[in-house]
Amino acid sequence: MTKQAEVLVIYTGGTIGMVEDSKSGALNPFDFDHLSKQIPEINRFDFKIDSISFDPVIDSSDMSPEIWVQLANIIKDKYESYDGFVILHGSDTMAYTASALSFMLENLSKPIVLTGSQLPIGKIRTDGKENFITSLEIAAAKKDGKAIVPEVSVYFEYQLYRGNRTHKFNAEHFEAFRSANYPTLAQAGVEIKYNTPAIYPSSGQELRVFTNFDPAVTMLTLFPGISRDVVHAVLNIDGLKGVLLETFGSGNAPTYPWFIEEIQNAINNGLVVYNVSQCRGGSVKMGKYETSINLLKAGVISGYDITREAAITKLMYLLGNNYSSSQVKKYLQTSLRGEMTVK
Repeated sequence: MTKQAEVLVIYTGGTIGMVEDSKSGALNPFDFDHLSKQIPEINRFDFKIDSISFDPVIDSSDMSPEIWVQLANIIKDKYESYDGFVILHGSDTMAYTASALSFMLENLSKPIVLTGSQLPIGKIRTDGKENFITSLEIAAAKKDGKAIVPEVSVYFEYQLYRGNRTHKFNAEHFEAFRSANYPTLAQAGVEIKYNTPAIYPSSGQELRVFTNFDPAVTMLTLFPGISRDVVHAVLNIDGLKGVLLETFGSGNAPTYPWFIEEIQNAINNGLVVYNVSQCRGGSVKMGKYETSINLLKAGVISGYDITREAAITKLMYLLGNNYSSSQVKKYLQTSLRGEMTVK
């Protein structure tokens, strides 16, 4: 007899878990012990659903590496007991959490699906019910006894994305996420159609969990007219180890001598500078134009088509795990969990 699948729901906070108070109109987190009363449809699934709720729940704007570690440890502790996991999370920083978890959880063989909503689950027009119900189905889905999507993913508005390839692009529409540089893993319609070639395969090896992050990083977004004082101040933050340099187009930056000098001095002083495009689609191609040749010569590292969210969490992850400087630079240009396409 085939064992009944079991899925663990982890509620961190966010709009999806909110219910409107009938008297005050305020939004409050609902008790997940009474989940089936809010979404009776889940009682029709032929698999078991358990839940854990953070106490207190966390607004996604307050998300931090400490919370990522809590999530990773819950998954580690419960990994052998469940076939899949659904994390209910605020949408604003969901892509950051999905990216971080992808790096923290090596050799995944089970689905971890992050989802949320734009309207509270207690609202009549909520998008939360469909997002949650389909995420549960994906988390439990198997073929030939193996998980169909054994990676960290984000499900929103009928689309399943690789978690470390997503970004939130809309604060009002139900279609809140996109994956500009990687195809969807699945589309939910009358049936859930899985894009098997795009899904990250399980290595079949034992799960390894990494919980060290170094937050000594920042982002420097370039813009026309940026001053030397600003660049110098950012690159010389006390204790800074890595900076995400958000450049123009395919990785281009000003050719002002003072700008290149500041970048070169920072790298000479041991700072890791990671080149990521401000464009959501496309890839960094350092050396293609004269405006990026100097960055390449200075030792700036190419981020190819990685997202901002994946890049900053990857930087924190690598710096936090005591890799040597040469290893950090190597791994930043290597696809570790399918987060980038190296060309």
